[in-house]
Amino acid sequence: MAAPETRPVIAVGDLHGDLPAALKVLQMAGVVDAQGHWKAGATVLVQTGDTTDRGPDSKEVIELLQALGPEAEAAGGAVVGLLGNHETMNIVGDWRYVHPGDVADFGSEEARREAFSATGPLGVWLRQRDVVARVGDTVFVHGGVSPTWAARGIDEINRQARDALDHNPLAPVLGSHGPLWLRDYLQAPESVACPALGEALRSMGARRMVVGHTTQRSGQVAVRCGGAILGIDTGISAHYGGHLAALRIVGTDAVAVYPSGEVDVADPPTP
Repeated sequence: MAAPETRPVIAVGDLHGDLPAALKVLQMAGVVDAQGHWKAGATVLVQTGDTTDRGPDSKEVIELLQALGPEAEAAGGAVVGLLGNHETMNIVGDWRYVHPGDVADFGSEEARREAFSATGPLGVWLRQRDVVARVGDTVFVHGGVSPTWAARGIDEINRQARDALDHNPLAPVLGSHGPLWLRDYLQAPESVACPALGEALRSMGARRMVVGHTTQRSGQVAVRCGGAILGIDTGISAHYGGHLAALRIVGTDAVAVYPSGEVDVADPPTP
């Protein structure tokens, strides 16, 4: 079992092309200042993917995370930006959910495709992102890591995802049962979800999984399986209602952060 991260961790979910909402949630969580620059010191920021689509600011949201990385490192922190299903859709040319204003923001469809290509400024950075990351004793992923995928190991999942993006977009790792799309842990009955989650966590040496992807229409962080799974897609972007929320983990303790204040959430037992 991995040890808890010694630095504070802040996690935010789907941002969906909404720069004002992204800045608001990061300011609320104490990550950036009023100018959008890093102010969180030795904090680890995890963004669980879906920076693109639904809104007009995909480029600006990705560029914000790109800029925050070096600023965080200079302060002893880090930015862990993960891929969601929407980034991968954009990379492989599936534009079903692209906002018209997003295309206009790039100047043309051709310019946007070039930006997301293997040599484009956004595409290069996105292709370097992981699908799954373990930070301390917590696994972060956009959708969820099933026991089958967990048994293959985090490094192998990320390797397969990178290979699939450039060579085989129909590969299972990018499919409906892969870590980018899975919703079972937040939607299946807990009698089914929790045992599977426990098996996956044991394979990855973790005690908690934090996911985005499955929007919580309540605007509240989802807590299931005694806190072993937390869902942080609360609908931050205007498209989903602008429900600001973040997750803060310090040591083994997790709290949900809202504009109204912090709310403690259940923590899974320490083995």
